[in-house]
Amino acid sequence: MGRERRGRTVRGSSFGQPGISGRDRVGEPKSEEKPFQISKREVWEAYQKVKANKGAPGVDGVTIEDFEKDLKNNLYKIWNRMSSGAYFPPPVRAVPIPKDGGKGVRILGVPTVADRIAQTVVASRLEPRTEEIFHTDSDGYRVGRSAIDAVAKCRKRCWKYDWVVDLDIQKFFDSVPWEFIVKAVTANTDQRWVLLYVERWLRAPLQHPDGSLEEREQGTPQGSAVSPVLANLFLHYAFDVWMARNFPSVPFERYVDDAVVHCTSERQALAVRVAIGQRMEEVGLKLHPAKTKIVYCKDANRRGGYRHVSFDFLGYTFRPRQARNKQGRSFTAFLPAMSRDKLTAKGREVRRWQLHRRVNDTLADLAEAINPIVRGWMNYWGHFYRSQMYVLLRRINTYLMRWARKKYRRLRSSKRIQAWWERLVQQAPGLFAHWRWTTEGALVAGR
Repeated sequence: MGRERRGRTVRGSSFGQPGISGRDRVGEPKSEEKPFQISKREVWEAYQKVKANKGAPGVDGVTIEDFEKDLKNNLYKIWNRMSSGAYFPPPVRAVPIPKDGGKGVRILGVPTVADRIAQTVVASRLEPRTEEIFHTDSDGYRVGRSAIDAVAKCRKRCWKYDWVVDLDIQKFFDSVPWEFIVKAVTANTDQRWVLLYVERWLRAPLQHPDGSLEEREQGTPQGSAVSPVLANLFLHYAFDVWMARNFPSVPFERYVDDAVVHCTSERQALAVRVAIGQRMEEVGLKLHPAKTKIVYCKDANRRGGYRHVSFDFLGYTFRPRQARNKQGRSFTAFLPAMSRDKLTAKGREVRRWQLHRRVNDTLADLAEAINPIVRGWMNYWGHFYRSQMYVLLRRINTYLMRWARKKYRRLRSSKRIQAWWERLVQQAPGLFAHWRWTTEGALVAGR
């Protein structure tokens, strides 16, 4: 009596919950009878990951909230099609994103919610195997590792090694050859369906904002759920294993396609740079001729100079900076801090908030809106030389003071706004996340 017609959920069933198996639909076979062994738990857990990551809708316009309106049925469709070999991905929505510093745009590929779930199922199958083989200095998109870990290792090695090869792989996600990705996947799975769906995702076209479809012959869209593990797997063989075999004494940090190599001398750096360039060509890629450079890690103990004494890595700029030793004496050290491009980009974002125009909001409303964003900036760029961020945080204060002047006419004078500001930060020091580091106002700019 509890069953419904074929194609609809059974009353009382709970897709993805532990222990659910057997005939969940009238006329549907058990999962064990499917050509491919994919459990419903895997699909359920993939959905939970996609939901936690949020993200924009794909070409179908379906949001996470829309998807959840018929959650059981939508998850069942993904499981049924994947386990039957009948899952075909829709086009990927192409989203142009401005690069930091106004240096052109990069194209992000946004799959549909359902496709992100399917990709996450495959990524979750590949990740346990890849974790067994990946190099210790490959930190990108791996459990228990972060970009900050890579930056921290890079900082220590810059103190130990005088020279750096700052690598930039030209248009990596747009040009990585499919044949090598497929070979890398084949070497690390015996599940035929994993390879089947990887090949289908690689071939999925990009749909541009005007609706036109772009067929692709290489690359993997940056932004898809499966792309990070595919990129890491490819570069594991193309770079990590090759470096360990050919330059075992040369350390490096790699975060997906962003890599830094440390050398003991300029001569060694030049040789490594040439060899890596040749290796990239062997695997169908190219180093960017202008952005790939050799850098001298100049500090107080290193004499002489060089054309390049700075480089960017994961949003940080490494260069000579003033520091203090334990005795309080000032000296020059080679240190990372938030890059100028990131400061400029985040400054523009603060301007787009237009806090000073939101006069119908309260201070609590403003804090609720911006604190999660600012806290994220602080958590990332505050790890090293955080004083570089202060100019950005003070800019937020400037807009808050402009907001107060527009909202309250009595605060138009400099003395009154200053008194109001000092009283506010004393009474509510934790109202805004960035006040942990700076509560200074900017009265001149705020006028």
